[in-house]
Amino acid sequence: MFGYIIVNKAEMKFKEFDIYHSYYCGLCRKLKEKYGITGQLSLSYDMTFLLMLFTGLYEPQTQTGECRCIAHPFEKHEIRTNLFTEYAADMNLLLTLYKCQDDWEDEKKLWKLAYGKMLEGKSKGVKETYAAKVRNICLLMHDFYDAEKTGNGDIDTMAGLFGKIMAGIFVCREDEWSEGLGRFGFFLGKFIYLLDAYEDIEEDIRKNNFNPLKRMYNEPDFEEECRTILTMMMSECCKEFERLPILENVEILRNILYSGVWCRYEAVREKRRAAVEKKNE
Repeated sequence: MFGYIIVNKAEMKFKEFDIYHSYYCGLCRKLKEKYGITGQLSLSYDMTFLLMLFTGLYEPQTQTGECRCIAHPFEKHEIRTNLFTEYAADMNLLLTLYKCQDDWEDEKKLWKLAYGKMLEGKSKGVKETYAAKVRNICLLMHDFYDAEKTGNGDIDTMAGLFGKIMAGIFVCREDEWSEGLGRFGFFLGKFIYLLDAYEDIEEDIRKNNFNPLKRMYNEPDFEEECRTILTMMMSECCKEFERLPILENVEILRNILYSGVWCRYEAVREKRRAAVEKKNE
């Protein structure tokens, strides 16, 4: 369930993308610093969004610098880090660990099992630092696995469980913004879960994997209904976002929420449409 919270680069100014990428690179370096190359491999744009959201809301002092890396060995590029970079790195590691466990449970992917074991060894400090948060996520993941095993096809229930997991991730401190951030994370989590199910539906049917959208897949209004549900989730998410007093890099965050999150959806929908047309030729 990674890779959905991204920018629409085509609609960004060059300067905005450079800023966005500098936070991404800062998160990458923090993952390597804390967890080595194993942790660095878990890097995602999703947690870059979380980092920039907290930066815009809480306005911490942000350090800038330059570095080279394997991806950019011949030229230096800008990096930005602040006190939320470490939190984003920790949550990135946790979510990747749970994603590996989920993939192993669902599809018995051996490389995910092996990678998950490696991350498990790296996650001890995170689990101690965020004991209450990790305990809550583990309980929700247990409910999630139980629901899948029993074939619970209720879309709202399944998406809601993942929404609650993301709500916990998006509340980094108990303050006046925690309730709104929790709702924000909840609806964003539901959106991510449903979009992931939408993308994987054909493969899950073919492999007989669990997917809550199976029951409605053959309905004539499947595409329209999926779009409506996803729009409702993102509408609620954006409503909570606009209530937050964010000024710094707000246009980058809006690019992600109002445009970027739909890039994957449009790509999947277009691929599906083209496949149907080819089949009908």
